Order: sequence, then structure tokens, then C-alpha cells
Amino acid sequence: MSGIPLTQLGQRVEQPESPDAAVIETVPNPHPNSVYLVRFAAPEFTCLCPITAQPDFAHLVIDYVPDALLVESKSLKLFLASFRNHGAFHEDATLGIAKRLVDALAPIWLRIGGYWFPRGGMPIDVFWQTSLPPEGLWLPDQGVAPYRGRG
Repeated sequence: MSGIPLTQLGQRVEQPESPDAAVIETVPNPHPNSVYLVRFAAPEFTCLCPITAQPDFAHLVIDYVPDALLVESKSLKLFLASFRNHGAFHEDATLGIAKRLVDALAPIWLRIGGYWFPRGGMPIDVFWQTSLPPEGLWLPDQGVAPYRGRG
């Protein structure tokens, strides 16, 4: 059973004003006894620098092994979009997203890769995971090349 009733799927929903206002909804995992990977890629993630209010852009890759719950994808999209006008350093945004998902899903395992585009000539990549991946999990590479500039 879902932790909260689905209120966003199939409805017109305004973008939340902040990550704290965003609601992450869940649905039951139809295969709770199987170890499998769910991947979400958000190649156009945006937030604001908390000092300058200039936009920062990242390619996020979220991998998780579900237990009883799956994240409902529309609520995840709205949650990620809620950062668009939110000030956060790269590390805070990346780990804040991961930890909110862990709180909502209680997954067996989760990792996030935040591949941030350069500002001031320096890309910052942020990686975090809850623990070692489960035994026997097929774990593909996140598929995002290191930043190499124009050459």
C-alpha cells in the first residue's frame, strides 16, 4: 500500500514552490522479493547558487533497489523541478535529493550521481550511496562521461 494517497498522478499540479513543499508519492513494489535496479536520469536538473542566485545545472542519475515501495515518477519530476528557484550548493542539492528519497522509500539501496556543469571553469561532481550494493545486483555504469570541455 502506498504511504500516501496519489494526489498528483492524472491531475494538473502546479510546480511546488520549494523542495520542502514538494510531496514525494509512492506506490507498492509489485516485485518486493526481487533484487532489481530502478534508474532515473534527470539530464536538465536546475537549482540556484545560494550566494549569487545564478542558475546551476546538473545531470542527475538516481539508482535504487526498492523494498516495499517505488517512487511515483510524476511526484519525483515535480520534486526535482521544485529546486528550480531554490538556492543550494551542489553538495546540498545532491544529498538532499537522495536523503528525501531514502526517507520516502526506505529502499534496500540507493545511490546518486550529481554531474554538475562547470561554473567558474570547474565542474563539481557529487556522489553518495546508502551502503554497498546488494549481492548479485546488476549495476550498470551511470553513463555520464567526465567533463572534458571543448577538446
